[in-house]
Amino acid sequence: MAYNGGPMTEAMYYVLLALMHPNHGYQLMHAITEVSNGRVKMGPGTLYGVLSRMQKDGLISLAEDDGRRKTYEITHEGEHALRVEYDRLKSMIQDGNILEGGEGNE
Repeated sequence: MAYNGGPMTEAMYYVLLALMHPNHGYQLMHAITEVSNGRVKMGPGTLYGVLSRMQKDGLISLAEDDGRRKTYEITHEGEHALRVEYDRLKSMIQDGNILEGGEGNE
């Protein structure tokens, strides 16, 4: 089953962002906290569930498995999906300019 597009969960988005540089699970938890500026802290249970689903969807792949730890990397499909989601989120922010006193705010 491949990823069918559509809005990503926050967990998926930050896992893909953090995997712009290949990482293994423990490092990945710290990388997610880092790329989210401390807003997202993901525990092992959540992380490994998301990793498993994203691997099945073809968004990430196993770069290395030395028996002790698995290193994951983003796939081309994963990077494309991340960029589509990034553009969607940017559009949502721009659409919200009405809250900043933009047009239509009377």
